[in-house]
Amino acid sequence: MPRNKIPFLTIFLGLLWFASFTGLEATTGKLPSIPGIYIFGDSLVDAGNNNYLAISISKANYPRNGVDFPDKKATGRFSNGKNAADVIAEKFDLPLPPPYLSLKVLFKEKERKSAALAGVNFASGGAGIFNGSDHKLRQSIPLSHQVNDWLEIRKELMSQLGPFEAQIHLSKSLFFVVIGSNDLFAYFGSFKLRQRTNPQQYTQSMADKLKEQLKRVHDTGARRFLILGVAQIGCTPGQREKNSTMHECNEDSNMWCSLYNEALVKMLQQLKQELQSSMTYTYFDNFKSVHGIITNPAPYGFADVTSACCGSGDLNSDSPCFPVSNLCSDRSKYLFWDRYGHPTEAAARTIVDLMLSDDSQYSSPLTLTQLVSS
Repeated sequence: MPRNKIPFLTIFLGLLWFASFTGLEATTGKLPSIPGIYIFGDSLVDAGNNNYLAISISKANYPRNGVDFPDKKATGRFSNGKNAADVIAEKFDLPLPPPYLSLKVLFKEKERKSAALAGVNFASGGAGIFNGSDHKLRQSIPLSHQVNDWLEIRKELMSQLGPFEAQIHLSKSLFFVVIGSNDLFAYFGSFKLRQRTNPQQYTQSMADKLKEQLKRVHDTGARRFLILGVAQIGCTPGQREKNSTMHECNEDSNMWCSLYNEALVKMLQQLKQELQSSMTYTYFDNFKSVHGIITNPAPYGFADVTSACCGSGDLNSDSPCFPVSNLCSDRSKYLFWDRYGHPTEAAARTIVDLMLSDDSQYSSPLTLTQLVSS
């Protein structure tokens, strides 16, 4: 008597049913879901807010910016393509968070309601922790004003979800903060500022001011924070080009970055202690991660970690990225997009992969994956 054969379709459907169990997510590498992501910061994560600042010259809404963005569109991102905030959103299957100011124009009510739930980008090129001269000249939106803008989006959330559901939504969302470089550039460039305060005092005051703004965001219901340290801005193409004929990193600039990052780490530890269980965070050591890439670029797929992809002159860093600038042919091989050290899309993706890695050498006290699972 012949043996019964189980139809292939039955086996296939059974496997699909089995794989649907959430317990298999870890083995398949699927990330935990988050309902939304909200971004605060500077040009490293600006998605185009500065496009809406009428007299700002700190913009990237022209070619060759965006050459690798969908439809080759220059959106205002200081990159050939997507930035780190975009990549993180993609990793968690969220839409790219739109710039907040794009949601304030006429006939954007539907988009505003949708973005309030899934994520909004408040970052502004040139912004700092302090309300500096860029703000006074209406060149950028400083962090304190970005938090003010967040309060408006939170009202939208409360209106849509109600207080209870909104609090659950906020507690599970990710609040991504990338800021500090412009405050350090301001210190480097101001003789008067360096006369008034030493590097330790200045970087500590940066950390203290950031703490105030993080507490404001936390008080609105935010619980999960991803905070990036400042990278080696002394190793950007513009800093290298000015430093010497050997194009070495500016170690004074890097030292001040290290001082700030040390103050930032201590501040976050203190803030966590003050807020106790109501705050969890990941500090990502961008200084150390970029140093690792510069020191040994090949494993990360990079061939040039000193020059700008877009620019002119020595190291392609004599001028910013303009429509007539020289453009590298293979953007995936370059760490830096322009003279200011904005990363290429390839670099942004590499950094985000390091954030999500199980290897915790760059992340503390939690990896990003652990943070969103907490």
